[in-house]
Amino acid sequence: MLVKSSIMSVLNSSEIEITTFFLIGIPGLEYAHAWISIPICLMYLVAILGNCTILFVIRTEPSLHAPMYYFLSMLAISDLGLSLSSLPTMLRIFVFNATGISPNACFAQEFFIHGFTDMESSVLLIMSFDRFLAIRNPLRYSSILTSARVAKMGLVFLIKSMLLVLPFPFTLKRLAYCQKSLLSHSYCLHQDVMKLACSDNTVNFFYGFFVALCMMSDSMFIAVSYIFILKTVMGIGSHKERLKALNTCVSHICAVLIFYVPIIALASMHRFGKHKSPMAMILIADIFLLVPPLMNPIVYCVKTRQIREKVLGKLGLK
Repeated sequence: MLVKSSIMSVLNSSEIEITTFFLIGIPGLEYAHAWISIPICLMYLVAILGNCTILFVIRTEPSLHAPMYYFLSMLAISDLGLSLSSLPTMLRIFVFNATGISPNACFAQEFFIHGFTDMESSVLLIMSFDRFLAIRNPLRYSSILTSARVAKMGLVFLIKSMLLVLPFPFTLKRLAYCQKSLLSHSYCLHQDVMKLACSDNTVNFFYGFFVALCMMSDSMFIAVSYIFILKTVMGIGSHKERLKALNTCVSHICAVLIFYVPIIALASMHRFGKHKSPMAMILIADIFLLVPPLMNPIVYCVKTRQIREKVLGKLGLK
């Protein structure tokens, strides 16, 4: 009797360590996950093919070996990283209904997702500076943004993004997980995993807040860049030239909106949504990882004539 009581005491203890986290698909639509997996698979396929096509065309066309297209290559690499980081768990959930994930795999996934997210944010910031420089000093543009400088900038921002989120898996690993194991999304995020801990997560909270501020500062600097761009464009005498200058920014503005709107919407719902819908939050979180990698190649192919012509040429179309 004493042994049985001891076993029950251990089983009921809140100190039993969680060895598996559980992700979720779309609550209430589990029966339709197989059908939902079809558009998700198609979106991943189009996103991966689209970004690989952008990289291939820029790599093989000497006429596209210019700073603007190098930055576009960096954006495509970031989008590929986001897609490939989230692809395994999303497909396991919707295709095979396998929701379990080990803590170490979860920590690794959130590192890559946050790392490539910050990298994409940084690339969008560099691209806004590129557009400002191209409009403000078109004659000195090529001499200022040389290929070597572009490569160095890309390397610096890549290292910065990875180092910024490198503490995430280690700080999460030191926490104890003993009661809750159900995550809120179809993939692992730092703030989501952190909430499952039954030990003190103050360090994780403040460092996560610091990383979020760093990424939000990118959006503020992008806004400042466009204020200077508009100021420069308004100083151009010809109405036709003003429209031409602004038209070079349309693709980048679309990429910024596609990337930041879901992030801001999700953050606002977390902070201010008193009656937030779990379904809406899950859909926005999935949109955040699915839509930018899908839409960025499409936007740049449609709005950038040089890219569109080269892609159609590679496909044998005019």
